[in-house]
Amino acid sequence: MTEGRYRLIGSTASPYAIKLRALLRYRRIPFDWVIMTKALRKATEHLRPNLIPVLQYPDGTYRGETTTLAYDLESRHKGRSVIPGDRAVAFVCDLLEDLADEWTVKSLFLYRWWDPEDQAYVSRWAGEEWSVSEAEAGSSEEIEQFRQRQISRMVILGATAENKPLLEESYLRILAAFEPHVGMTNYLFGSRPSLADFAWFGQLSEMATDPTPMRIIRAKAPFTDHWVRRLDDASGVEGKWYPRERALGGMAEALLKIAGELYLPFLVANAEAFAKGLERLEMNVWGLPYVLAPFKYQVKCLQQLRDKFAALDEQNRTALRSLLERTGCWQYLASG
Repeated sequence: MTEGRYRLIGSTASPYAIKLRALLRYRRIPFDWVIMTKALRKATEHLRPNLIPVLQYPDGTYRGETTTLAYDLESRHKGRSVIPGDRAVAFVCDLLEDLADEWTVKSLFLYRWWDPEDQAYVSRWAGEEWSVSEAEAGSSEEIEQFRQRQISRMVILGATAENKPLLEESYLRILAAFEPHVGMTNYLFGSRPSLADFAWFGQLSEMATDPTPMRIIRAKAPFTDHWVRRLDDASGVEGKWYPRERALGGMAEALLKIAGELYLPFLVANAEAFAKGLERLEMNVWGLPYVLAPFKYQVKCLQQLRDKFAALDEQNRTALRSLLERTGCWQYLASG
């Protein structure tokens, strides 16, 4: 690895890997993009959780988890920050990033492994890049093993027939939240992209590539489709953060409404089910059911959001109250 450069190890089929790659490009931080191999998987197997992407630092150490990495890069590299300077806006940025990372991926997983057309497309592409089997790279055996591995995880991740209507509806509502507001130089909180923008880029750009969700985004949200593709390399973008009142309207408010109606109630139901030792959580959103075994990691997600909200001073909490109450988020963030 060249001195002073990072090495980002991932796959173009991973929404989190391309999220971090786009962020590094925007921030103009020197790095090399490397597809995960069996040798690199062995070298990084000590990381917990052992997921992609992995960022190798200039000192040779490996680290993971894209949100943690984004904030660490903020402390190490000045200029072209992806964290809004206004603390109230920065909190909303964190919440919307979490919505993308932790909920939207459920719709992506459903679309990838539900229909045989999507299965065939993604397994041929991702099977080789993720290198999760001992089969020969690119072989039909490796592709089939990857396909079967992912299909076996559908129940664990909630990609079931019972949950399918809600996951499909949430994708449509997310596209509807973006479509009226996107433009050539319009991002969530300004004419420059934020950490949340890159998280949405990661999820939506994969769905703009996979066969079934690609057809949906092109039919329902063509401007969003173009917006997402431009974020892959925003290194030439020069922009600024909007004033608070404008930054917290438009796309941000539309997505916060989804967070208040769907994502935060899910996190609370998950935490309550986990605390009670229940085998599954059950909830209903927009008249549609959702059932899943509780996840410990998403208990942590809720607590982190509540901790960040509690850390805001009274002035910033007051500034956010009307918006968060209007979108249904306040009750879930202010309690606990």
